[in-house]
This record gives sequence, C-alpha cells and structure tokens, in this order.
Amino acid sequence: MRMEGQDESSNVEDERGASGFQFRPVHGIGLGTIALALIGGWIFGVNPLQILGLLSGGGDNTTTQAPAPDRPLTTASGQDPEAHFVSQILRSTEVVWSDIFQAEGRTYEDPKLVLYRRSYPTACGMGQAAAGPFYCSRDRRVYLDLEFFDEMSRQLHAPGQFAQAYVVAHEVGHHVQNLLGIIDRVDREREQASEARSNALSVRLELQADCLAGVWAIRSQQENGWRLEPGDLETALNAASQIGDDTLERRSRGVVVPDSFTHGTSEQRVRWLKRGVDTGAIAGCDTFGAESL
Repeated sequence: MRMEGQDESSNVEDERGASGFQFRPVHGIGLGTIALALIGGWIFGVNPLQILGLLSGGGDNTTTQAPAPDRPLTTASGQDPEAHFVSQILRSTEVVWSDIFQAEGRTYEDPKLVLYRRSYPTACGMGQAAAGPFYCSRDRRVYLDLEFFDEMSRQLHAPGQFAQAYVVAHEVGHHVQNLLGIIDRVDREREQASEARSNALSVRLELQADCLAGVWAIRSQQENGWRLEPGDLETALNAASQIGDDTLERRSRGVVVPDSFTHGTSEQRVRWLKRGVDTGAIAGCDTFGAESL
C-alpha cells in the first residue's frame, strides 16, 4: 500500500523506553484479543491463564502497575519505519471515523495508541505482548508491541503492510464500538450469561470490529488519497483468515473446540472484513442483528 505524504497522528504514545510507574488497583478485561492471549501463550510458551489474568487485572484484589499521570506525549515520527507507518494508519482512522460520526450527528473522540515492549500497565490490567494488540475500553487506548508484526509474518503466516494496517484498524474498530455504547451493552449481557453465550457475544463483537476495519479501508482509500496496490486486500483477508479461532486452535492444539471461540472462524472473519469493504458503512456491520454470521 502507498502511504507517501500521509500525515501522522498526534495521538501515538511511544512508551517503548518508559519506566517509573505508580501502583493502583485495576479491574476488568479489555475485549480486543482474548483468543490471541490463549494462542500467544501456546506459541510463546506463556501460561495463557496467566496472560488472561494479567489482562483482567487478576480479579478484585489485584494490584498492578498503571502509568503515572500526565506523562509527556511523544509521537512515532522519526523513530522507525514501522512506528511511522502505524502513526499514519492511526491518523487515517481518525479522519475517516470523524467524518462518519459527523455525518451521523455524532462527535468522534480520537483514541490513543501506545507503543510498548513486552509488557505495559493499562487501565484493564497488565498488557502482555504475547497476547497481541488489544484495545482497553477503560482508558480508550490501543496497545501494540511492534514485534507482533514480525510474529504475524513468521508465526501466523500473515505478512504485508496492509495486513498490519488491518490489525490497527480492527483495534480502532473496538474504540468505535466503545463510543457507540456497544461494548458496555455486551459487557452487561455477558455478566449474566453462560460461558457459551458470553463467548458467542465476544465473537459478534470481534466480527463487527473486523467489519469496521473494512469500512475504514475503503473509506480511507477514497478520502485520504492513498491507494491499495494489487494483492493488498488479499493480505488483509489472509491475516483475518490466519487469526480465525478454528485456524489458531488447529495450529496450536491440533483440535478445534467451537464453544471456546471468542473471535470467530477464519471464514467468518474474512466474510465480515469483506462486508465492511463492500458496504463502507457502520450499518453494514450489524453482527448482533445478523441471524447467521
């Protein structure tokens, strides 16, 4: 994909060399990458239950690190090509979603994107690179360790810049859901739901974020002036396919347990990403109203 001349976002916090945090209790769990937390554990040798516990803050009595207040904001400009690219992608999501929200009489609030290494404290608990990129609805931040892009290529067989852009756009899709109140509604329903029902709701949430990533892709190309090159869309579709629950479980454990799915099958993820590209509208991404995914 060609991003020459595209602006960078001012909402990137480069915390890859950060230190010196204060402690405070946090609770809850970010909804971005529960399945990747499990698969990340199997791939990288980290106990998946430990990863999920860290992302959830470990329960009501857990104390974990949180960023000190009023840390200076730094941007990715000039740091390295991948950080520069991520900052450009984030900026393009800001433009697209601001326009879409404005057209619907709403105001879009930009999320922050935090670049970190290995682990980082968030309002949703301690983020772990092995869990992959994730969005925390409590602090409205996307968290990304750039090493994940290497793992996408080596471990998940999903190389390419547009595949990386899809990952960022998917997490920003969760931010859109948060602003629309969808995450809050799902959280309330999951509190009263069985494990199977809770997983099913997570699947619909994740597939909707895939669809919203597709909305961003087509709208950004039209509005921002960058262009897809031959094969770009295929790399994103391949990435969506490679991180389907069935594909990840088959690769890591050799068996597939549909009741454990939290992100959707490879076929479903590809279908909803394509639907976002085809419709270019939030209305086309109603996974919760769809009878069949």
